[in-house]
Amino acid sequence: MIKEFKEFISRGSVMDLAVGVIIGGAFTSIVKALVNYLINPLIGLFIGGIDFSDWVLKIGSATFRFGSFINAVINFLIIAFVIFLLVKAVNKLVNKKKVVKITPEVQLLEEIRDLLKKQN
Repeated sequence: MIKEFKEFISRGSVMDLAVGVIIGGAFTSIVKALVNYLINPLIGLFIGGIDFSDWVLKIGSATFRFGSFINAVINFLIIAFVIFLLVKAVNKLVNKKKVVKITPEVQLLEEIRDLLKKQN
């Protein structure tokens, strides 16, 4: 069982996942700082200097910090957008590498097919 665990943990995909989680954690702290110190003050300029993190709703002894929730949603949207851009860029790079070379035989067959389509 220990041998199987060693094989499992040493697989590339597990190590890639671990690196991704660590980088994701670091990236999350950067995005939090971006939202808290740059984006929220900028939004606050347009809506009258309001800081979302101070928005609370008290009902009896319960305190609902929905401003912090708004910050979390903004964080999520920024992270999701950046990941979207990264995946899009990687897909563009990967698709460029998969250029298929057409052999002369395939090219000739395509020309024949096109001529047959024109005749019909």
